[in-house]
Amino acid sequence: MLLDHIDSPTDLKKLAPGELPQLAQEIRHFLIEKLSATGGHLAPNLGVVELTIALHYLYDSPKDKFIFDVGHQAYVHKMLTGRMGRFDTLRQKDGLCGFVKRTESEHDVWEAGHSSTSLSAAAGMALARDLKGERNRVIAVIGDGALTGGMALEALNHIGHEKRKLTVVLNDNEMSIAPNVGALHNYLGKVRSDKTYRKAKEEFESFLRKIPAVGGKLAKTAERFKDGIKYLVVPGMLFEEFGLKYFGPVDGHDTEKLIDTLRQADKVDGPVLVHVLTVKGKGYSPAEADSHKWHGITPYKIESGQVVKSVGPPMYTEVFSNSLIELAEQDSRIVAITPAMPGGSGLLGFAKRFPERMFDVGIAEQHAATLSAAMALEGMKPVFAVYSTFLQRAYDQVVHDICRHNANVIFAIDRAGLVGPDGETHQGVYDIAFLRHIPNMVLMMPKDENELRRMMKTAVDYDDGPIAVRYPRVNGLGVPMDEVPLPLPIGKWEKTREGDFAAVIAAGPMVQVAEEAAELLKREGLNVRVVNARFIKPLDEEMLRELAQEHLPLLVLEETAIAGGLGSAILEFYAQSHVTNVSVSLVGIPDRFIEHASIKEQRADAGLTAEHVAAELRSKALRVRQKAT
Repeated sequence: MLLDHIDSPTDLKKLAPGELPQLAQEIRHFLIEKLSATGGHLAPNLGVVELTIALHYLYDSPKDKFIFDVGHQAYVHKMLTGRMGRFDTLRQKDGLCGFVKRTESEHDVWEAGHSSTSLSAAAGMALARDLKGERNRVIAVIGDGALTGGMALEALNHIGHEKRKLTVVLNDNEMSIAPNVGALHNYLGKVRSDKTYRKAKEEFESFLRKIPAVGGKLAKTAERFKDGIKYLVVPGMLFEEFGLKYFGPVDGHDTEKLIDTLRQADKVDGPVLVHVLTVKGKGYSPAEADSHKWHGITPYKIESGQVVKSVGPPMYTEVFSNSLIELAEQDSRIVAITPAMPGGSGLLGFAKRFPERMFDVGIAEQHAATLSAAMALEGMKPVFAVYSTFLQRAYDQVVHDICRHNANVIFAIDRAGLVGPDGETHQGVYDIAFLRHIPNMVLMMPKDENELRRMMKTAVDYDDGPIAVRYPRVNGLGVPMDEVPLPLPIGKWEKTREGDFAAVIAAGPMVQVAEEAAELLKREGLNVRVVNARFIKPLDEEMLRELAQEHLPLLVLEETAIAGGLGSAILEFYAQSHVTNVSVSLVGIPDRFIEHASIKEQRADAGLTAEHVAAELRSKALRVRQKAT
């Protein structure tokens, strides 16, 4: 096998051009086999096999800089740069990262888990190169819908203005995670499908070169004629207007054509865009048939394509989905808005039931937030369904357009807390810190799936401003579900267990961890109170005063960043209330990024286990009592 002899880009360059298609076939077989065991981003990587081969065959990494947008389309890049032997550890603790990672290889020059950053990074590297007087190439590979992100268009505008030498490779597979939406997608579809474009481009450019350049009004008329004809027949005029020389479209699964087109583009002394047409999931029929499902996949059976599913209670996302449909049946004001995540956010069922009330805006979190605000101000009940990690991209709009207007937007924040194999770029551990300090915001988190249903009802009934419910990427606890969910009193916590030794104030899944820790201590004759802090904002100030009056040692347990989290809010309350006779300790995500692993392993790494909490409580309570005596 050719693949057995490839350990670096240098090895790849030893192959004859005619051997590259066979190598592509072997790479696809390797990916299909390895990811069947580990899971991962299969469909995006199957689509870029020939493209990645062509780039490494033609250019000289790491001297030449390859910048992969998002980074989940870089598995082939990892294989060709010496990491093939580590694929059994993909997305596992201390194993190969599912995204590009700078500490993993010198060939990984830029890392990202969010989309639309590659063009800005490429512009920055090209500017730095020129300022240093160096001559390396900079190549950005953008696709999977990332060009629909506003940041990418901002970068295109600047790239065209600077006119630095760099190459933008547009990997056009008609998809992001879900099917692409928007005018730009439609434009690319026209370029992609109209075969007359390609022939007309060659013929008319030849014709236009023969038009004489003469003086005066005739010259201006000729130039206007040339421009008008180009707009009619030359593909990629949008990119030409941005200041990039356009090449393509080119078949992204033909290595010979790819290499030839990239060589032509490399001769241009300025920015170029190479439009590459690929098939997401190429070479594996289940992934080609449903590239949405196979974008990021759990372990599966190769022969049938059957996904290995876990058995147990429904995931919180499914509970949210069913609750939203149920509520929307009763309230016609409810609309759903998502930034390119209808499947991951659990909105496919809603879209099927209420197609006219479902809005997928593409990879545009900022737009989604402001759109939600405006719809709320006009009397609708917008539900902005978004992953915690992606909501970070819309912070200014949440402050300026939603909270400042006190717009009645419902935030459905999925993947709140640790997320497992996607790792540090996707951990949902920062949203409490950047949401709770904004005026008018109400912030909730359920301890189980039934409480999530009640929180959805609470949010829909709430009319006084923005309200958010955050929930994790895990299965529920299998608790009984209320037939008719009742709303919760805003800002009121609940005691799930009584005790006089110490108290744990916990939020979300950490309530269950607190209960397990309390059970461990109960065996020692120590009774621990457990409080479900289901409202992170506003706090239950009455219960906090009660706890202080009882002089119970307190431990705040949360699966979010300690800095700015629930524990910080409680300490702020006691400080502002001049309460000094209370001892509070915090257990949460420490001040570092938590890398990819299973959620169980990540929690253990951060000390979010029953055993650790029990030890902390035992030690803390004994210290407090010793100090008192």
